[in-house]
Amino acid sequence: MGDSQRHARAPHAAIVIPFYNEERRFDRARLLELASHPSVELVVVDDGSRDRTPELLAELEATSAGKVHFLKLEKNRGKGEAVRLGLLRALQRGHSAVGFTDADFSTRPGELLGLLSTLDARPDLDVIIASRVLLVGRKVERRALRHYLGRVFATIAANILRTPFYDTQCGAKLFRATPMLASSLSDPFVSRWAFDVELLGRLLIGTTRTPGVPLERMREVPLEEWVDAGGSKVTPAAMVRTLADLALIEVELARLRRAVAQPTS
Repeated sequence: MGDSQRHARAPHAAIVIPFYNEERRFDRARLLELASHPSVELVVVDDGSRDRTPELLAELEATSAGKVHFLKLEKNRGKGEAVRLGLLRALQRGHSAVGFTDADFSTRPGELLGLLSTLDARPDLDVIIASRVLLVGRKVERRALRHYLGRVFATIAANILRTPFYDTQCGAKLFRATPMLASSLSDPFVSRWAFDVELLGRLLIGTTRTPGVPLERMREVPLEEWVDAGGSKVTPAAMVRTLADLALIEVELARLRRAVAQPTS
C-alpha cells in the first residue's frame, strides 16, 4: 500500500499526552504539528489541573477538526493514571497503534512520527521504546543530576524487569493494539511516576489467559534529538520517591509471575 492510500484513511494511531498545570509551557504549535499528521490523532488528558490548562485543551479540541480528543479528570490522579486512562480511550476508538509522550515535547513531534514509522514498517514488533542515548551525531541534552539519578533508576528497573532495557523512563513509547496491551491497562498502576516499568513488566509477563509479549517483539530506538525542556514536575525529591516505588513494582510483578506460573485448575 502506498503512502497516499494509507494517508487517505482515518488516523490509525493515537498519541496520549498527559497534562498537569501546563498553562505556562503549553505548546500549541507542536501539538498541532503532531495532530496534523494524517496517520495521527491526539488524546489529551488533563490530570486535575488548577490553572487554565483545561480551558486551553478544550479550545484545542474544538478547533482541531476532530484530530484532538480531550479527556478531563476532575482531580489529580498522577501521571500513570492519566496515561492509562488515555490509552484505554485510544483503544476504545479502535486505533491499531497507541502511545504516549510528555506535554513538554522534550521528544519532538518528528521523533514521535519516526517511531510510528518504525512500528508501521515492522509487523514483527509490538512495542517501540524511545531511548535517550548520547551518541556522536545525536543531540541529547539532559541535566547532570537527572541523568545520574536516571541511570541508577534504569539499572534497578532493568533488574526488576529481567531485561537489558537502557532507558525505561523516556516519555515516548508506542504499542501495537493487542489483547495483551488492553489487559495490561485494565488495573491502575502502583506508582504515579514509574508506571512505565510496571506496564512493560505486565506486557512481558502476561496473564493466565493472554501470553506475554516476547522480548524480541520489543525494540528500544535511540532518539536523534531529546532536549530537557525544563520546568519538570519531577523534582530530585520526587525522583527519590519514584526510586522507592520500584520496590512496590518489584513486589507487584513478582505476584504476577507467580499467578502466571501456577497451573490452572
